Amino acid sequence: MTIRIANAPCSWGVEFADDPRNPPWRRVLAECAAAGYAGIELGPVGYMPEDPALLGALLAEHGLTLVGGVVFQPFHDPAMWDAVQQAARRTCRALSAHGARHLVIIDSISPRRAATAGRPAEAEQMDAAEWSAFRDRIAAVARMAAEGYGLTASIHAHAAGFLDFEPELERLLDEVDPAVLGICLDTGHHSYAGYDPVAFLRRHIDRIRYLHFKDIDPAVKARAVAERTGFYEACGQGIFCNLGRGEVDFPAVRQVLLEARFDGWCTVEQDCDPQLKVRPADDARANRKYLRHIGFD
Repeated sequence: MTIRIANAPCSWGVEFADDPRNPPWRRVLAECAAAGYAGIELGPVGYMPEDPALLGALLAEHGLTLVGGVVFQPFHDPAMWDAVQQAARRTCRALSAHGARHLVIIDSISPRRAATAGRPAEAEQMDAAEWSAFRDRIAAVARMAAEGYGLTASIHAHAAGFLDFEPELERLLDEVDPAVLGICLDTGHHSYAGYDPVAFLRRHIDRIRYLHFKDIDPAVKARAVAERTGFYEACGQGIFCNLGRGEVDFPAVRQVLLEARFDGWCTVEQDCDPQLKVRPADDARANRKYLRHIGFD
């Protein structure tokens, strides 16, 4: 059993490939390695080079493994389906070129759900037909990743999307074959939604393929929920704090993984505003130090 720790470009504020505020990708690789991580995620497709030789050389130079990548797209919007598939294929090609394993599927933020992040009782729900099509789009990308590229596809709940709350995630898991779709548990988003990530991890450990480690400041969360703060505004306010400073019980997460003999990657993701995050390398080092302190060597 080996648990390996990676980080992701979103910890440097990289959410969209074309954001002019993004730090240079070479710097992110260098700082990730210097902070003590063994791997890194791809980030939004197009941020890092899609030329395997160029990216592969820099990964090797820094001793980093490319672990996986995220398709953060509007699966909820049928008009965007062609764009979603294109982004998924590009991401799968980039990952498979470097032997990465994990494709993480996330329904991106919807204007219909943005104001109800953290408010499950108020959130708008899809009707039956809309849900079925939504589910089938997610399953189609998962099958494409597995059958076309040999990747492991996992679903990731995300604040302000249509897979924000635990009942929605449970429904999807019930309706899609576990052989097709695993789970990427994001501890911070699960907590943001008002649920216990440790209890969910324990209940679904057999289907967990990958984890995103994120902590959440309970005071900032309470204010964001009460004031209906947008997701990116909440990130700018520091809702995702350094690991060990928020409400997620990471020692308990570790214990569940150890008991299950989990063998795989856990990736730190500290979503932030790239303009306000003035010292991302410092936070990356602090998060790695904390994880070592609680036993994630």
